[in-house]
Parts: sequence; C-alpha cells; structure tokens
Amino acid sequence: MTAPNITVLGLGSGDPDQLTLGAWRRLQAAERVFVRTARHPVLSMLDENGIAYSSFDALYEQHESFPDVYDAIAEALIAEAKGAGALIYAVPGHPMVAERTVQLLRERCPDAGVRLDILGGESFLDQAFVSLGFDPIEGFALLDASELQASQLQPRLHLLIGQVYDAFTASDVKLALMERYPDDFEVVVGHSLGVKGEERIVRAPLYELDRMPGYGNLSLIWVPRSDDPALRNRSFDRLHEIVSILRSPEGCPWDREQTHRSIRKNFIEELYEALEAIDNDDPDGMQEEFGDVILQVMLHSQMEEETGAFSVYDVIQSLNEKLVFRHPHVFGGKGAADSEEALVNWEKMKAEEKKRKGTERASALDGIPPDLPALMKAYKLQKKAAKVGFDWDELGPVLDKIEEELSELKEAIAGKSREEQAAELGDLLFAVVNASRFIDADPEEALTRTNNKFRSRFAYIEEQLRISGKNFDHTDLTEMDKWWEEAKRQS
Repeated sequence: MTAPNITVLGLGSGDPDQLTLGAWRRLQAAERVFVRTARHPVLSMLDENGIAYSSFDALYEQHESFPDVYDAIAEALIAEAKGAGALIYAVPGHPMVAERTVQLLRERCPDAGVRLDILGGESFLDQAFVSLGFDPIEGFALLDASELQASQLQPRLHLLIGQVYDAFTASDVKLALMERYPDDFEVVVGHSLGVKGEERIVRAPLYELDRMPGYGNLSLIWVPRSDDPALRNRSFDRLHEIVSILRSPEGCPWDREQTHRSIRKNFIEELYEALEAIDNDDPDGMQEEFGDVILQVMLHSQMEEETGAFSVYDVIQSLNEKLVFRHPHVFGGKGAADSEEALVNWEKMKAEEKKRKGTERASALDGIPPDLPALMKAYKLQKKAAKVGFDWDELGPVLDKIEEELSELKEAIAGKSREEQAAELGDLLFAVVNASRFIDADPEEALTRTNNKFRSRFAYIEEQLRISGKNFDHTDLTEMDKWWEEAKRQS
C-alpha cells in the first residue's frame, strides 16, 4: 500500500475550461477521487470521461451546521488516506480560497501522519474581478457570508461576500450590511460567474437582497467601494481622523489652544446635558449629547497622543480588556445566576485587577473622585464602608438616626451659630442618604425626580397666573398653594 497521502486540487470557479491541465492529468491518473460536492459544473466532464468519484454531499444532510460538515469531511479523508493510501480530494475554485475543509486538513494531517499536497486552481475571485470589472488593487476584502459581522465592513474597500448559498444566508448578509450602509445602497449579486450560459449579474438595492431568487453554490455578493462621506462618517476611524485634523497646525485655532485644564469644565457640562436627555427620555437628544461626551474623550485622548503618552486606541484596548476580565461569568468559565452574583464577580475581579497592578487602596474609602457631587459622594462613601461591615443590619436604626439628626438640627437652629446649623444639616442629609441605600434608591436620581416634579408643578402655578392675567405680585401663598395641590392631583 502506498504511503498515506491526500492531494487537494482546485476544480476552478465553474466552467470546465477553467480546470488547469495539471489538475486534469492528476484526475485522470488517480485511483481514488473524492469531491466535497458533486454540485459543480466541472463534475460533468469527469462523468463524460468515465472518472469515478465519491462526494460528501450526504454529510450536509446529516449535520446541522457547516462547521460540523467540514469537520466530518476532514476526518473521513484522513481515515481514507490512512486506510487505503493516496487519494485525490477535489474542491470548487482554489483550495486555499474560502475552503474550510482544506484548512482543517492542514491542521490535522501532520499529527495523523498523512502527507498533504495542494495544487492550485482558478478561484471564483479571478472570475469576479473579470465579470464585475474592478481592480483588487483599489482594496478589497473577501468575507464569509456565514460569519459576517458588521465590524468587518469597510466601505472604502470593495467587499466580496462568498458562500451565499440561499436566501436565508442572503438575509443575514443584508442585516449585517444595513449596520453600515443605507437600505437603498446598490449591491451586486453574481451567480455562476465565468460559466458559459449560466452567468447572471443582478444589481439591486440592499433591502431587496434576500428577495431575489437563484442563490446557490456559485453565488456571491459584491458591495462596491464608496467614498461617500455619509458612509465614512459612520466609522470610528473617521472621528479619530477629524479630531486629529482639528488639533493639527492646519486645523482649528481654538481646538489647537485647548488643554486638559481649559476644557475640563466642558466635560462636566456635556455629561450633565447627556443626563438631561436621558431623564427626558429623548432619543434624539441622547444621540446628540452622547456624541458630545465622546468628543470630550476624543479631545483629551488626542492631546495625549500628541505627546506620545497614549492614543484613543489604547483607551479602547484597556477598556475592552477590563470588560472581559471583569466578566468571567460571560467571557470565562464562571457562571452567574443573577445580577447580584454578577456584581460580586465584578467586584472580585476588580480587586484582583488592582492587586495585579499594585494599585490597592490604603483605605477602604479610597477611589472616590473628589469632584463628585456631595450627594453622590455620600452614597459611595457609605457603600464602601458597608462592604467592610460598618453598617446597620436593618432600616429601623437608620430611620431613628434621621430623627436624631433632625432633632439636633432643630436645636442648632434654635440657638447655635450658622456654622453649627450647617454642620447639623449636613449630618441630616448624610443620614437621609443612608436611608436611600437601604431602600435601593439612588439619592441623586431620587432628588432629580423630585426636582423635575417641583419644576412641573411650579410651571402649573405660572400657567394659572398667566391665564388669570396676573403675576406673582398679584397673588399670595394661599392661592399658589391651591394651584400646587391641583397640579399634584393631575400628576
């Protein structure tokens, strides 16, 4: 018996004339020929010349996914080679272009003691360049329809999407493309490119991609490259480019002059405007304000990139690594039954992260930004203290503490200095924040809702004054309180 050997050869993209002379001679001389699929035009030439072959088409029916099919084909070929010696394995197109079974053979044959030889062949790319009429040096990407992700799409490159076997696959492709391209963007579907009498090229808007008939083993989708600014503006790279231009010598004089310190207040303002849009449940406002927040991150990162310290891509890398590390219940083997367990995992990994970096805190209360609003800072201080056991076990003593602090405030108001009164007021507010923690209510959010409620009810009073032809000089507290109660009943 001959030594175990698999020779993989390409059948070309479809037309029998595309089969190379070397591949044809190997097929004629071979004792055993296997083909991944018999659904290829060149197979008719083998039939006409009496060349017997076995196909793996039946495996497509036996397995639920393409990866399982490809795995089964690779294992079957290795077993055949080890059991009965040399064989030919013929695949559509070129063996090294979009042919997963060949990649599996390359990985497994050395360990199995099977020699692997690969002969080239004309791939569907050759015919795509000819039939579709674009030069690949302009830049192109070859993508697999079954694994297409929006993150792979680059509008400034020609995109060739292969393995579009049916309308279901085309539908998945359409949804991915719509993440980056407008619904009416023109795409091209090619069927049996280079096959005489069978080639069809159809242009259609993106939204019709899965409504077109004729998809099969020899179908692909071409998305022509585009320099449309609207498409470029949907990319993060374009944002980075714009910000770097603004800060360049040829950019905006105002942007060039700014420093971390000079635009620090802008960051705070933009954050509060974004929070206002969230509180108003305003999607359009959120879209705009989130962009303004991102711009602040981009400007500060660009300043550091200019000094060589880091770039915004370093920021993104650190963030991605942190998210993966702190979610072992998502990206690792550790599970989480609910949100509380997920939060415990997060805190454990956060502590482990600081330990590895050597940035463990000297105090249990360290790590709270000094510029946080006082209400939010009080809440975070109490949460950190509670983690180490400095906390009451139930709500009752917390409410008692509020009453105690209220009594002390009344005493201070009755006979103490303004400074002591302010100190007692602070103690009362701190105690109230503690109560919010026990009832799972964020004090900042709770007070924001009350502020909005007050504003709405006060606006009702102003509206009633306007209707009555009055202003605040023409009313009194009794009348305003009546309108206030009316506003309460309506809300």
